[in-house]
Amino acid sequence: MLTVQYPEQQVKTLNDLRAIPLRGTRDPGSTRLDMISDIRRIKSPTEVDHYQFRRTTDIYVRPQEEDLGRIATAIDGIIAKTEVPVGLTVTLRGMVQGMRASFSSFALGLCLAVVLLYLILVAQFQSFLDPFIILLAVPPGIIGVLLTLLQTNTTLNVMSLMGVVMLVGIAVSNSILIVEFTRHLRHEGMAVREAVAMACRVRLRPVLMTSLATIIGLLPMAMKLGAGSEAYAPLARAILGGLSVSVALTVFLVPAAYVLAYDRGGR
Repeated sequence: MLTVQYPEQQVKTLNDLRAIPLRGTRDPGSTRLDMISDIRRIKSPTEVDHYQFRRTTDIYVRPQEEDLGRIATAIDGIIAKTEVPVGLTVTLRGMVQGMRASFSSFALGLCLAVVLLYLILVAQFQSFLDPFIILLAVPPGIIGVLLTLLQTNTTLNVMSLMGVVMLVGIAVSNSILIVEFTRHLRHEGMAVREAVAMACRVRLRPVLMTSLATIIGLLPMAMKLGAGSEAYAPLARAILGGLSVSVALTVFLVPAAYVLAYDRGGR
């Protein structure tokens, strides 16, 4: 290996590099560098990066208006169509790696959240049936989330899953208003059907007020009206779609389930 250091202004062209004189330890004469070597131009990176002692080439992708899940899916499609040479591997790192690592744990977390919520409601209502009726508002909300993400061409990512978890709490709170007030009216001696009808009429206004306030507040985020809002758009769209469907069906599904469960002697 030959290492030579020259002043910065002395070697300016390739010919100057070829004309560098070389002398031996016992030979008083000199020879040119190009007489003992082959000097030619080649293409090479200006710097070489390493990740865990392995040589890597980094390609950075910056989202503009797309969400992270859509970009990751598009990159996976490009990699699948690309013929990768032997000995070369392509790996997505950065936020995508963390997103995919936590994606599978969200499903388990959502199931545990629903189970924990059911147990808390069992302790509060002192009943195993009423919490089950309350949780009937969750499946229509999840269906609304999936339909909204499909219609808006939004991927199911970490942000949208966070929206599903938040939706469960909002949908259950609306259902609790109806079931709790129905129980209160029954304890006062009202029949099941009359209590359910009265609870729906009385609790409809607060349910609509809280739901509409949430929907209107999330509209700018869902429409990406602001810098950086594209990252939180899946969360807003998941809540908007799920809450809209859940509110529309909760006032029918939950009262009907309550009547079927407790009015066994009715028509």
